[in-house]
Amino acid sequence: MCGIVGIHGRQPPVELGRRMRARLTHRGPDGEGEVGFENAWLGHRRLAIVDVAGGRQPLRTPDGELWMVGNGEVYNHKRLRAELLAGAEPRTESDNEVPLHLIGEHGPASLRHLRGMYALCAATEDGRFIAARDPVGIKPLFWARHGELVLFASELKAFDLDWQADVELFPPGHYWTPEGGLRRFHHVVPPDLQQRWDPPGQVGERAPEEMRAAIRNQLVAAIERELMSDVPVGVLLSGGLDSSLVAAIAVRQARRSGEPLHTFAVGTPDSPDLAAARRVAEHLGTCHHERVFEPAELVEVLPDVVRAIESYDPSLVRSALPNYLLAELAAHTVKVVLTGEGADELFAGYEYVRAIDDHGELHTELVRTISELHSLNLQRADRVTMAHGLEARVPFLDLDMVAFALELPPEWKLAAPGGQEKALLREAFEGWLPEKILWRAKAQFGDGSGARDALDPDAKETSTEELHAVVETEPGAPRSDEEARYMALYRRYYPRAVPERTMSLFATA
Repeated sequence: MCGIVGIHGRQPPVELGRRMRARLTHRGPDGEGEVGFENAWLGHRRLAIVDVAGGRQPLRTPDGELWMVGNGEVYNHKRLRAELLAGAEPRTESDNEVPLHLIGEHGPASLRHLRGMYALCAATEDGRFIAARDPVGIKPLFWARHGELVLFASELKAFDLDWQADVELFPPGHYWTPEGGLRRFHHVVPPDLQQRWDPPGQVGERAPEEMRAAIRNQLVAAIERELMSDVPVGVLLSGGLDSSLVAAIAVRQARRSGEPLHTFAVGTPDSPDLAAARRVAEHLGTCHHERVFEPAELVEVLPDVVRAIESYDPSLVRSALPNYLLAELAAHTVKVVLTGEGADELFAGYEYVRAIDDHGELHTELVRTISELHSLNLQRADRVTMAHGLEARVPFLDLDMVAFALELPPEWKLAAPGGQEKALLREAFEGWLPEKILWRAKAQFGDGSGARDALDPDAKETSTEELHAVVETEPGAPRSDEEARYMALYRRYYPRAVPERTMSLFATA
């Protein structure tokens, strides 16, 4: 996990690149690197996770022709070394060296073989350049163009003020080259799964045991892949179903290795999430850590959170506040955490989808939410953790897991009237958790942690003048007084950014 900067253009402005890199120090507190050519400059901030001693970046091929900076993890790097790069001469044990060799030997379209989360920029001395982002969009990448000069960076805040108005999200599953432009190399949802036309079954129909076992095996395999690390890995534990399942699977691997599993929870003193997480940790025997916050603490960190997540969407801000404190807690003990992000999108966990009684319509809605996660919940998950130099991994969004879950009949996911949401996922893991946890009703993290009640609607973190300026000057009027407050904070840090290009305004959690 790291922060990256890339510049393409004749005589790239090196000092601009270094300023951008400096603004990403929080993403990579373990070191920095750079390389420059006549038509490119690459900068890197490192958070050392794999090959701690030898994985410094930029990475280069043995002949010194191709250089790369990368952010993220490639979970199948060992298999790809053996299958696709048998003739390559590795210089490090870094997982990021695999996409470097893939690009060098097979071209950028070969990135479709990667399983992981990543954003990267690569360049050669003779002017070749490539930027790419993983198909789900787990790892962030932004870009901006002024004439022939093109800038890339891991976060919006990296760009100088004069560039903000031109900054856009780089689309997931695409790569860019100067000669070929923007091209897709992979879909988060395979094209043949983007729509379903099979006849509907009974709403809430129970899946056969062999399919529940297959769901269980698929998630176990995804989590075991994402435990890849040369440093300790923990779990962010909300006490809800998704993170509890992640912890239950991860703790089995920890026992086999003889290492303790660290879990982390946050909430107000009487929050239900904190109590539920404690019960899960006691049941699993994890090394559990808690952060109990008071309401005033959320108001105090609110400006920092809005700056960190680069969004003013109320749902995103509310859920980011306790997660920001949770990440701060975890970063004192581990460098990597697993989370439960993505389960609601795969298994129809949101309350609003209960109103959908058509199996094709439900499937279409799940595909939409998965495809938009990169600018919503994943944006929050990345920024609140990386603000503290902490890497968050999302095993539910493993590409194989996504494809498998979307192949399941939608009617298995539709909650029967009065039934529990995500019953299919719960049934698949019967016996893995206490019944009260396995069948606990879903609560949005801001609600279950106590964050919603802790936020004071009359808090004065924004001035009256700032609020008036937002209402009078923003192209899109705030949808609520709460959003206006967050928008005013956002404009302190990103006065020229165009939100429609860098964020989504319709968070689901």
